[in-house]
Amino acid sequence: MRIASAVLLACALGVAACGPEPVVQAPAASMPVPDYYQSRTESGPNGEPLEIKAVKPAYLRERNVRAQVPYNGPDAPGTIVVDPYARFLYLVEPGGMATRVGIAVGKAGLGFAGEATIKRKARWPSWTPTANMVATEPELYGAVKNGLPGGLTNPLGPRALYLYQGNVDTMYRIHGTVDPSSIGKATSAGCIRLFSQDIIDLFDRVPLGTHVKVRTQSESLALEGPLNETPDGYLEPAGAPAAVQASAAPVVVAGGALPN
Repeated sequence: MRIASAVLLACALGVAACGPEPVVQAPAASMPVPDYYQSRTESGPNGEPLEIKAVKPAYLRERNVRAQVPYNGPDAPGTIVVDPYARFLYLVEPGGMATRVGIAVGKAGLGFAGEATIKRKARWPSWTPTANMVATEPELYGAVKNGLPGGLTNPLGPRALYLYQGNVDTMYRIHGTVDPSSIGKATSAGCIRLFSQDIIDLFDRVPLGTHVKVRTQSESLALEGPLNETPDGYLEPAGAPAAVQASAAPVVVAGGALPN
């Protein structure tokens, strides 16, 4: 597959089908891009250097930026908590705190709730569409029916975490993205997506066997409160002035790393 075709296909799979996304305008007083969201070079699936591009300031909305926040949930330190309705992922820390990142949620991301365990981790994961995907949308998925190797054009991004219940694969994934503009939004495809820089940090800090809790809609409402969707597809607390949401400065984690 030629590079240009692969890029276009990845955008189409885009992991949310690169349909017309609203144009995201950077807030008037947008924060500078933190060091940990700058471009970086990673060793690719075959050892080749691959550049992960910096996250654009326009995508660093308050709710998307990695932050250390007070945590009011019942979950034990070391737990990953996914809230697909508030579009947050938490890594619970000691002392009533957690590291929070924004996520994009596809339809599959709303198809599972409850407890699971990370039993597989993959660097530069490959991806294969399901038989149903190929059968229902052959024009989109037929070209990659035998799988797409890991790399910069793969919809799963640079890392993936695979959730199991016992020895049963839930088919629920936490992974990166080739479309950073989608973070913080609901999308048409995929499970739970993070900025590439965030999934790399999370991947490096959580071991196999990590407990994962995926909240239900009622749990999300009880812990996060009611939320409204803005015209450009992001969430904000119900009743919060849009201007405040756009300009509020996040409390970022010092040094950019998820706390140990």
